[in-house]
Amino acid sequence: MKKVLFSSILSLLFLLSCKTNTEKEGYISSSIKDANGFTYETVKNDPTGLRLYTLENGLKVYLSKNAEEPKIQTLIAVRAGSKYDPADNTGLAHYLEHMVFKGTDKIGTQDFEKENVLLKEISNLYEAHKKEKDIIKKKEIYKKIDSISLKASGIAIANEYDKMVGSLGAEGTNAFTSNEQTVYVNKIPSNELDKWLSVESERFKTLVLRLFHTELEAVYEEFNRGQDSDSRKQYYAVLEGLYPNHPYGTQTTLGKSEHLKNPSMEAIHAYFDAYYVPNNMAVIMVGDIDFEETIKKVNSAFGTYKNKEVIHPTFPEEISLAASVKKEVYGPTAESVYVAFRTKGKGDKQEVMVTLIDYMLANSSAGLIDLNLNQKQMVQNASSYTNFDNDYGFHLLYGMPKQGQTLDEVRDLLLEQVDKIKKGEFEDWLLGAVVNDLRLSKIKSFEKSSSTAYEYLDAFIGFQDWNSRLGMLDEMKKITKEQVVAFANELYGDNYVEVHKIKGEDKNIVKVENPGITPIKLNRDKESNFLKEFNAVSSPNLKPQYVDYKSAIKETKTENGLKVSYIENPNNDIFNLSIIFDMGKDNDPMVSLAAGYLNYLGTDKFSPEELKQEFYKIGISYSVNAADDKTYVGISGLKENLNAGLELLEHLWANAVPDQESYDKYVDKILKGRQDSKTQKGNIFWNGLMSYSKYGGNSRLRDIYSMSQLRTITPKELVEKVKMLKEYKQRIFYYGKDIDNAIASLNKNHAIDVSALKEFPERKKYVENETGGNVYFVDYDMVQSEMLLLAKGAEFDAKKMAVSRLFNTYFGSGLSSIVFQEIRESKSLAYSAFSRYSNAREKGNSDYIMAYVGTQANKLPEAVDAMMELMTNMPEAEEQFNHAKEATLKKIAAQRITKSNIFWTYESLKKRGYDNDNREDMYNAIKDMKLSDLKTFFNSNIKGENYNVMVIGNKKDIDFKALKKLGKVQEMDIDELFNYEKSAPVKG
Repeated sequence: MKKVLFSSILSLLFLLSCKTNTEKEGYISSSIKDANGFTYETVKNDPTGLRLYTLENGLKVYLSKNAEEPKIQTLIAVRAGSKYDPADNTGLAHYLEHMVFKGTDKIGTQDFEKENVLLKEISNLYEAHKKEKDIIKKKEIYKKIDSISLKASGIAIANEYDKMVGSLGAEGTNAFTSNEQTVYVNKIPSNELDKWLSVESERFKTLVLRLFHTELEAVYEEFNRGQDSDSRKQYYAVLEGLYPNHPYGTQTTLGKSEHLKNPSMEAIHAYFDAYYVPNNMAVIMVGDIDFEETIKKVNSAFGTYKNKEVIHPTFPEEISLAASVKKEVYGPTAESVYVAFRTKGKGDKQEVMVTLIDYMLANSSAGLIDLNLNQKQMVQNASSYTNFDNDYGFHLLYGMPKQGQTLDEVRDLLLEQVDKIKKGEFEDWLLGAVVNDLRLSKIKSFEKSSSTAYEYLDAFIGFQDWNSRLGMLDEMKKITKEQVVAFANELYGDNYVEVHKIKGEDKNIVKVENPGITPIKLNRDKESNFLKEFNAVSSPNLKPQYVDYKSAIKETKTENGLKVSYIENPNNDIFNLSIIFDMGKDNDPMVSLAAGYLNYLGTDKFSPEELKQEFYKIGISYSVNAADDKTYVGISGLKENLNAGLELLEHLWANAVPDQESYDKYVDKILKGRQDSKTQKGNIFWNGLMSYSKYGGNSRLRDIYSMSQLRTITPKELVEKVKMLKEYKQRIFYYGKDIDNAIASLNKNHAIDVSALKEFPERKKYVENETGGNVYFVDYDMVQSEMLLLAKGAEFDAKKMAVSRLFNTYFGSGLSSIVFQEIRESKSLAYSAFSRYSNAREKGNSDYIMAYVGTQANKLPEAVDAMMELMTNMPEAEEQFNHAKEATLKKIAAQRITKSNIFWTYESLKKRGYDNDNREDMYNAIKDMKLSDLKTFFNSNIKGENYNVMVIGNKKDIDFKALKKLGKVQEMDIDELFNYEKSAPVKG
């Protein structure tokens, strides 16, 4: 499937739907009454089995059963996004999303009547603060807000909502806001449905804006992260060009800085009252449910909500772009170009056609961009994607230049591919192959509760009928080549917006002073009456289920004695077949280089482009990749094409033809990729600095081929390296139906003389250094700063798995953890903060202790002090420990390892020395643990540890005096971290 990595900016899934006034053949909608008299809509031949209920108050309830695990993916959706933010209060919908986690007049308070007096005073002060223009007077008002907020926090109880859903064993507790929607997310054990409904029904009854100014700082830190994201800035510039008179382009979800610093609590309440009403909301639940029982409970929980008329604002229609619009954004990352065309919105017939054309251009295999630009290495990389909101959508092409290539040249190459569509210069079979590719993707997505739930979400937010969405691919299948050509000539002209991301200083960055918030009270030892009653309710028992790996993973052999492990696919006809070599980059670094090069080769029978097309025609994906200790050669797709796919893979494996020109381009691509990677702060921090902190100069990350070595290696050597893989010991894993057919295909196509297979080369060891006393700093042009404390622990000990998991839940992971509460909730020092005891992935390696904070640079000294205090003295909160323990046990009890995950989980366990399901020992150990056990673990494994400290930030803003308290500060050269050559020039 096509890769799209813009989830923080775009909606979570591609929206593949079509709204029509007629029912699709085969997807006929009907209304049925269940056993309790509730009416629901259902669709004939619906693979998801949706029951769509509408309560009397207008609340939509989407229910679907998936009993693979005893969990329910829940989404509570509101048709209220940033599009509806007042122009003078941008960011409001997103900030409201944060505040819905703060509780109600019953949740999160010891005495709401007293608290509310203070909250009203705070609200009035914010109105005065918003109106005041004098800077000095504004600061005086803010000091009053801070003072009264401290008093109010003495009555409030922080994170009660998170404690409650955490105690259920909920996973993925979060929320998100975009143009059209705000959505609240939990995945809960199915036996906790009643308690989840009790807290959620209370949660949305009343909005209470408690702990307001501290959360506002957290939101501002999120805004700062947006300023540090070049891709987000580039995306926003696209929207500004496409929608100059519409909120999609005139305002962002995170809002403007001046609005975030001058909020109105009254405006937030007005927004909540206008849109958070049942006839504008949906409850979506996919998982292990009983339909009749579930709808009764949902109706009981939400049926008393009062509906009212909802008026969504409308906006003037955008005029057509008469000519191309060019914009530029600046930042430290590598250069790239976006080219975007505006389309009509979600549900319009254009969506079907644009989606089809998008996949004809880029499907990660045989699209025009894939073959003509990526396969031929005409650019560093390129692709395309679509987005459809309710009012408008867009089709965006993007690309990164090779060394010496201009962004204009990349743009022209992208537009040339669109011109090929307009001229009909594509194979006739491509239309049908795209539809089959998308159908296969849907089959995979509907296997999962979460992806199915998000499909329902998109239908609800877009005011779309489910049968129309299901029929989208059938509509696409009817489209002819002539229709595609005609449509492309109509939509794609000079009416595009192009945005160049240029490497350089962004002069539009907003930096603000540290407001100096007084740490608020958390009241960990307090409980509201609601929480007490909540805790008194018991849930049906859910027993954990463990895997007997030796019986769950079946074994057989090919006729020549090659071992085949297999698990049957119980759901559909999709298969995965992997040939596994227990050797990787650590055994032979050339294997990884060769595996990457194979992607650009053809054979004596097919050109590289023809080979990609042959695989795509039969719906088979293939891969060859090398990890540190393993190399995998595999295919996947529909089982009916297994033999054809394996035959094609073996043909490539045996007959790949080396090519000097493609290898030269491949080396150029590697070297340019190295230079580009040096501009990515996430790569610098989590790879470069992390690796150097652990290994110093002798790291796996730095153990790479130099430019001269790459130039010396010949393509013939790499092809021979891939072919010689077959000569080494190997084993096979098959997940799918009809194992006999798979074995027959292996016998026919993968004939190996097992007796002659060779042992692997010895694996290279990378020795971990002792940590402590070092502060590794990288200068990077950014608003925030990021810091990680890292300490090498003892060698992996299986006995620590249980206590470390409970410790992480209590201390450092999640919204109600000690670290998150202290750093973000109380002191407002970060958007993100966590700590973790990380168990080694292999027996014989060391565990690590880490603590992270990402914060505005001028808050870093305070954040350092706060984090060091926590890592020295663990706060003890008995009730919080009990919630953490309950949550940990319930997560284990609800976890099910199924399908191919059984095999891959067992592979991971074996690395740690297990031959059984270790969760049983963990569960039994955690049951008997007390808070004193965590204190002992903390004192023995964390307190007093010697930390290396990793910091990335703008040198001009960093307080180095604060960092020197932690150790010797060393400013690191990025090339030294990665062992890259300074310039790494490429040919030409």
